[in-house]
Amino acid sequence: MTPFHFRRIDALLLLMAVIWGTNYPIIKHAFREIDPQAFNAIRMIVASTVFVVIILAVRSRPAGRRAQGSFGSIFYTPSPMSGRDWLGLAALGLVGQCLYQYLFVGGLAATSVSNAALILAFTPVLIAMVSAAIGEERVTTVHWLGALLSLGGIYLVVGRRMSVSGSSLRGDLTMFAAVCCWAIYTMGSRPLMIRHSPVAVSGLSMAIGTAFYLPAVASHIRAVKWGAVSTGTWGAAVYSALFALCVSYTIWYAAVREIGSARTSAYSNVVPIVAMATAVIFLGEPLDLRKVAGTAAVLVGVALTRVRTVNPSPE
Repeated sequence: MTPFHFRRIDALLLLMAVIWGTNYPIIKHAFREIDPQAFNAIRMIVASTVFVVIILAVRSRPAGRRAQGSFGSIFYTPSPMSGRDWLGLAALGLVGQCLYQYLFVGGLAATSVSNAALILAFTPVLIAMVSAAIGEERVTTVHWLGALLSLGGIYLVVGRRMSVSGSSLRGDLTMFAAVCCWAIYTMGSRPLMIRHSPVAVSGLSMAIGTAFYLPAVASHIRAVKWGAVSTGTWGAAVYSALFALCVSYTIWYAAVREIGSARTSAYSNVVPIVAMATAVIFLGEPLDLRKVAGTAAVLVGVALTRVRTVNPSPE
């Protein structure tokens, strides 16, 4: 077993966690002014447009300058899209973009941030279970320990503020359904990542998902008095689209390609820690020993999921 070595992909995943962690209070605040599904429609339109522009811009460059090194391959790979690839992208767009976004936003609007954080913390465990069951990745005892330790840390941070009632149960169940969609999307994208770039897979599936999503939420969009939407809410939607969707999705799938679904998903447990730190710094929430211990457990758990098992060389 080799120890965990901090690499560029780990730094990018931590950046992703910071973006997603600070995104929670931003979009929850926007929900006070605008219908959640209509707000999400803005995010998806902006993100899809940016992705498509980037894809077209990269493909318009001279062939020799499209992909340079491992970083360039994040934006472009020369493999053509086959008919089967397009079917895969359509499935990913429907499940991982349309359904996931609809359920995630609906669940977050109907439950507390604490409940949502604890439910989303189950994502790495769910992905690890499915990965092991279908033989996609070898999930060792150390990795299971890391996932469970990280889940326990999340409970220490937000679990005591979690409450289940008739009003929140629907939101909690909706959020869990979103977690299942995200797990399917994460694992389903890996075969496409072998042939295509993270930007292409994320961007095209986002555009297809948006095409499914907009008709589904058309009534929510029509009900909004767009002239009354503040500049701050428009800014929140654009920020969330550019960073929480475009940048973070690209990092997520670059990591899935490099280190696998189970190890990538472990970093999602850093997100509630960032949300907690944001609340402590900007909202003045108290920081106690329980939260510190929970944070330490999450970080140690994530590190354990990144420990690689090396088979001994035959003698």
